[in-house]
Amino acid sequence: MSDWVQVQGPDGAFRAYVARPVGQPRAAVVAIQEIFGVNAVMRKKADWLAREGFLAIAPDLFWRLGKDIDITDQSEAEWAQAFDYFKRFDIDAGVRDIHATIAQARSMGCTRVGAVGYCLGGLLAYLTACRTDADASVGYYGVNIPAFVGEASNIGRPLMLHIAGKDAFVDKAAQDAMHAGLGGNAKVTLHTYSEQDHAFTREGGKHFDADAARLADGRTIAFFQAHLA
Repeated sequence: MSDWVQVQGPDGAFRAYVARPVGQPRAAVVAIQEIFGVNAVMRKKADWLAREGFLAIAPDLFWRLGKDIDITDQSEAEWAQAFDYFKRFDIDAGVRDIHATIAQARSMGCTRVGAVGYCLGGLLAYLTACRTDADASVGYYGVNIPAFVGEASNIGRPLMLHIAGKDAFVDKAAQDAMHAGLGGNAKVTLHTYSEQDHAFTREGGKHFDADAARLADGRTIAFFQAHLA
């Protein structure tokens, strides 16, 4: 049970993919995209959350860069396109759009709303915890988080971060900075997967690891069940 809805943000309207559970949702979760748009992989993440009983809503955060961007990680040309979007993406505007999506989820009947993001979305999930009223947030292999670690004092609700120990986009110095800046925060839970590379939960991706993905995803669902009940 899925469809697309329009979300009215502070800068204009944009679309969002919605996956609905069977029966009454236990809560809502905003699913935050990677650098490939709300593509098939991202929609499957939303569908997974719906199977777990959540109303999942995945906003098109690249709407300012192009219409209905939906690419894969399966060719060099698409990677180049994705990195171009990443370089041009306005992070602050993206967080505002996520905040609007949280409000949209609440207007759809869910008083408790969480967020989960991957790669670029992992950073945005962290900033969602810092800047919005999301009830719980989860980030997978978020990039560039150390640049924003000064905002950690604003985290008032639970945040979980999944860190890939061999992440080609988040080196050891960045990982150490994340642990140093966030490890002492009682609201933050950090999980490191020492043998995993970036995007280890992206099905079909070069570094997908089924066992590690199952572990991380199980932790995510348990986290949401605990904090969005």
